[in-house]
Amino acid sequence: MLPAVPQASQSDSRAANVIRVSVGNFLEMYDFMVFGYYATAIGRAFFPNRSEYASLMLSLMTFGTGYLMRPLGAIVLGAYIDHHGRRKGLLLTLGLMAIGTLSIGCLPGYETLGLLAPLLVVAGRLVQGLSAGVEIGGVSVYLAEIAKPGRKGFYVSWQSASQQVAVMFAALLGIVLSSMLPPEKMFVWGWRIPLLIGSMLVPFLFLLRRSLVETGEFLARKRPPATREIWRMLAANWRLVLLGMMLSTTTTVTFYLITAYMPTYGSTVLRLSSLQSMIVTLCVGASNFVWLPVMGALSDRIGRRPLLTLFSLLALFTAYPVLSWLVSQPSFARLLAAAMWFSMIFGSYNGSMVVYLTEIMPPLVRASGFSLAYSLATGIFGGFTPAISTYLIHLTGNRAMPGVWLSLAGAMGLTATALLQRVPQQRERAVNAVNELPVG
Repeated sequence: MLPAVPQASQSDSRAANVIRVSVGNFLEMYDFMVFGYYATAIGRAFFPNRSEYASLMLSLMTFGTGYLMRPLGAIVLGAYIDHHGRRKGLLLTLGLMAIGTLSIGCLPGYETLGLLAPLLVVAGRLVQGLSAGVEIGGVSVYLAEIAKPGRKGFYVSWQSASQQVAVMFAALLGIVLSSMLPPEKMFVWGWRIPLLIGSMLVPFLFLLRRSLVETGEFLARKRPPATREIWRMLAANWRLVLLGMMLSTTTTVTFYLITAYMPTYGSTVLRLSSLQSMIVTLCVGASNFVWLPVMGALSDRIGRRPLLTLFSLLALFTAYPVLSWLVSQPSFARLLAAAMWFSMIFGSYNGSMVVYLTEIMPPLVRASGFSLAYSLATGIFGGFTPAISTYLIHLTGNRAMPGVWLSLAGAMGLTATALLQRVPQQRERAVNAVNELPVG
């Protein structure tokens, strides 16, 4: 006999479930991104090199390796969520992220372990990537399935909003540490503190997620699809997954540019203080937190595609000019203004994009389809944004080159939005294909 699973009822508070699932998502994204905030210090600890550029690039590439695991996590853990349920999958991802983060935070440096140190850091990062590959998809699908009719955009936007709380928390912690510890101590051991704090929150957040109820839509299924059926459906809908990846690229590149890369860009490229860069990152998180639910709610009223079209156009045509203006005379005020502009683009685009991605995926593979599309976007484009931006600047000597990368992402989002006009018919064919699958 299968163990009893908490079920949704009319007495269950939707708001309480939104908080429970989003708080766990906050930790996942905090743990996953804090690596990028302290990339320079981690590079010195695990990838010592006479060249500061080489050390930083090795650290940023390690940051990016986590994204290489995300598609695998989407396929394997996404199938687990679509078969076993949203609640069980979200508990599993939280545990995996905790293991990866704790291993990096406690690992001795290169001076102690030699070559084993960078190898173990990469292994911990891969475990984090496996978990993160399905976390966003699992949370987004859960929120979409418990949302009130006509309010999916607003509900699902809280998945991304919880990430902004993680951005603000990490940035605020960075400000406090920068104020209390001199730079040499931050590089030696201070960077470990944020990772260990994230790990210490795990037991509390795990208890919160244990109290999640399963979604009514999942419980209403006559039978969960088998893993082979899920993979068959993903293969049959590869075009939809590819367009979903393109759609997600604008979000992921913008997000990692203004959050994970912003502290490094401000301090090492613009030569502003670390404190100033962290303050800008804190403001970005607060701005994103406001824009996301507002634009998610607006997308419920006017539709997803008008917002996706408008803000992908803004990303395409304004990214490079804005960064050119910034680097022509770098200052805290200009960095803040540029970051706020990109924050508005990100929050407005993502507020409608995430819920749209849940809507275009076939119902029986909603979590795995969403996660695979989003993970491919982060694994190929978004996650390597810090490393690619650093490389483009080094190659050309032009400090505004990250704007070209963001413009490319905007072009991909615009193209996907245009090609997805026929998505209702595509979804109907996908549903029919699911109904024709043999039982067993």
